[in-house]
Amino acid sequence: MSFSITINGREINKEQPPYIIAEVSANHNGSLLRAKKTMEAASSCGVDAIKIQTYTADTLTINCDSEDFQIKSGLWEGRSLYSLYEDAHTPYDWHKDLFDLAQRLGITLFSTAFDETAVDLLVHLKTPAFKVASFEMTDIPLIKYIAKQKKPMLISTGMASIDEISEAVEAARSSGCESILLFHCISSYPTPVEQSNLRNIQLLEKKFSLAIGLSDHTLGHSAAIAATALGASAIEKHFTLSRKDKGPDSDFSMEPEEMQTLVSAAKQSFYALGNSDFSRSKIEAESIVFRRSLYFVEDLEIGTVIKPEHIRRIRPGYGLAPKYFDDVIGKKTRKKITRGDRVLWDAIEVETKL
Repeated sequence: MSFSITINGREINKEQPPYIIAEVSANHNGSLLRAKKTMEAASSCGVDAIKIQTYTADTLTINCDSEDFQIKSGLWEGRSLYSLYEDAHTPYDWHKDLFDLAQRLGITLFSTAFDETAVDLLVHLKTPAFKVASFEMTDIPLIKYIAKQKKPMLISTGMASIDEISEAVEAARSSGCESILLFHCISSYPTPVEQSNLRNIQLLEKKFSLAIGLSDHTLGHSAAIAATALGASAIEKHFTLSRKDKGPDSDFSMEPEEMQTLVSAAKQSFYALGNSDFSRSKIEAESIVFRRSLYFVEDLEIGTVIKPEHIRRIRPGYGLAPKYFDDVIGKKTRKKITRGDRVLWDAIEVETKL
């Protein structure tokens, strides 16, 4: 049985060449002109869709100098979360220009929505689909909000357990989304090709009865081609005009000639053999910080009744999971709270009711 979703009239399933998505992400390097040129180049490569990211530094995290908010390893080591996202975000006031350009180019454009304001903007711009990033996959309130828009949802599963993926899929389905594609993904940048675990594509399809794709952070196109042979319905790759120009995501992005090769090669690959065994990569442990979790965003005295404005679902991931947001509201603090403290059970009088 082949599971499908449809975006802008294009049916996406493993019975035809994979749906190739060029991810612009932060590769605009802060320039709207470069963003447009990157989209034009991607379209010329023959991709099926282009994806951007919709967030601001303030919708992802808070400007806080405490240790929790500093990046300690990887490509972005030494930076704060806020400064990284301030540099990397695609400004909201660019979005209409980019969607208008996509219409002129005759190519599908959609975006990863990182919070409810992003969803609202993309709905206004008539996005044909939504992407949920791996780091937001455990933000169940966000997934429910997106699902209520009744548009196709593509969800990356980097770092996730089967139970966490099940929670996300159930949240989407129960909130009205009937068109879901899961991306197998390893949240490491770049991902060593030998740790790609591509056989999990087949496991995910069997477990969830959904179309499965690959959000690929390896260098080159070998993993993407192997994924196509294993039945991937879609392939997502970061795309840049030139890695030499540098940028937050350039080191693991494809250049135009490479993307053209991928588009061509993917159309030739449909068959493979092998068994699947689901497991998460050990190298993802360092990336857990980029998940969302609950943080206090105001100073609070002992015994303060926690209100929605006192906490937020933001990155990093050291606090309680976003799904506990409603459980925390109405409880009292059992110790003095400083803005930027993690929301943890030992800071809350669990038995107290509002």
